[in-house]
Amino acid sequence: MSDRDSIVFLFDVDNTLIDNDRFSADLAARLEHEFGTDGRERYNAIDKEIRGQVGYADYLGVLQRLRGQRSERSFMEMSFFLLDYPFEQRRFPGVLEAIDHLRTLGRPVIMSDGDTVFQPRKIRRAGLWEAFREDVLIYVHKEEMLDDMQARYPADHYVMVDDKPRILVALKKLLGDRVTTVFVKQGHYAAAAGKDLEDTPPDITVDTVADLAKLGREAFFATA
Repeated sequence: MSDRDSIVFLFDVDNTLIDNDRFSADLAARLEHEFGTDGRERYNAIDKEIRGQVGYADYLGVLQRLRGQRSERSFMEMSFFLLDYPFEQRRFPGVLEAIDHLRTLGRPVIMSDGDTVFQPRKIRRAGLWEAFREDVLIYVHKEEMLDDMQARYPADHYVMVDDKPRILVALKKLLGDRVTTVFVKQGHYAAAAGKDLEDTPPDITVDTVADLAKLGREAFFATA
């Protein structure tokens, strides 16, 4: 895509840049409002099944399967809820300022897992598409697509910012000293962090992405 960058900052989206746990709680409440407890539980069961099949959350696909052959207003209302959800209100404080700061040090890029319809819309609704200047990658399993990522964004060094310990451990094992891992202690995946991070600890730990605005270039190489 361009000449080789000195540093590329790779960012997860859900619970790293936006409060996806809050979205999930709002979704559960709306499902119960539209379909009752049984409908919400059916949605959750289908969601679990589809996640197991495709490896990511497919919100629209779950709603489609839940609907079946019926035509009810409640399904249309749920569609509006998902597509028009105000993700800009779920963006964590200080994210845009941190991205602006890191752009003075290298190239910020979103590297997210997700589907090809809802995840891009979420990113755009949250104001992140513009903030990252359209440098956005969305994979099924991003840890399996490092060759593609490096071909698109060649760099001397990478920084992975994520709330999921599994991803940070995988990238450290695959890229070694070419990546600095940044663990963001937000969301339910971060709260459940355990043995993986004990065996392969992150290079940097922050409470929020906003904390990255305080770090200079040398901090991302100190542990490499």
